[in-house]
Amino acid sequence: MLLRTILAATTVAALLVPATAAQASPHRAAPTTSAAISAVATTARTAASEVTAAAGANPVIVVGGLIGVSIAYEPIAARLRADGFQVFIYQLPGLGFGDIRESARALAAYVDQVRAATGAAKVDLVTHSEGGLVARWYVKFLGGVDKVDHYLSLGSPQQGTYAANILKFIGLGSCAGIIACQQMSIGSDLLTALNGGDDTPGSVRWSTVRTWQDELVWPIANAALADGATNVLIQSWCPLRVVGHLGLVLDGTTYTVVRQALTDATIRPNCFAL
Repeated sequence: MLLRTILAATTVAALLVPATAAQASPHRAAPTTSAAISAVATTARTAASEVTAAAGANPVIVVGGLIGVSIAYEPIAARLRADGFQVFIYQLPGLGFGDIRESARALAAYVDQVRAATGAAKVDLVTHSEGGLVARWYVKFLGGVDKVDHYLSLGSPQQGTYAANILKFIGLGSCAGIIACQQMSIGSDLLTALNGGDDTPGSVRWSTVRTWQDELVWPIANAALADGATNVLIQSWCPLRVVGHLGLVLDGTTYTVVRQALTDATIRPNCFAL
């Protein structure tokens, strides 16, 4: 059993961790205390002269995915900061291996800390992979519907993924003990609950982005939401654009969609963005 767990975790790590993530160190982790959040908020406010597209916008929390160390999301955070957004990076507890519902409860506390530190009534959530499910659970079941303005997911397996089902099979039905893997399997109890009823509750503005080259969300249609969400397939606009699962947080074209969604602009991806 221990060997299966190690092999499964190694397989997931090889697939999901960007090259930059391997160089992460503890001091680069996302702020987890009110004091740390206040310090980041103060720094962000001093950069007011650089505000461009984000004048008056909500604070943005980038919610990482499975094994998504915070430093891996610095590229998209840097783009957002350059456009004037106040940005916070939320690294999932235990790197997202645990229960998605527990991660959502921790996210709820983090959102309240950011709101207290910035004075904002609402935040915007830009989520990647598993982070999209964590954020949806928070919005749908933990009161986030009144505290979130924009929800945007990048390559999140909203309806599950066969990649998790395969790992579940390799783990002989247990995903080698990785709870989040079990929950991201198509047909899991968590996804049945999450996808029951309205996909887009409340006045939250819901958007998703997906790509044909996603190595981890199969089928890619499972990264979309129903009930009026804005669902963007990168290759529907830019047929020659090659973007993988991790590339969604690095790709310039994808970022143009993120910026447009957060500023309520018409969605027109820039196929030549770097």
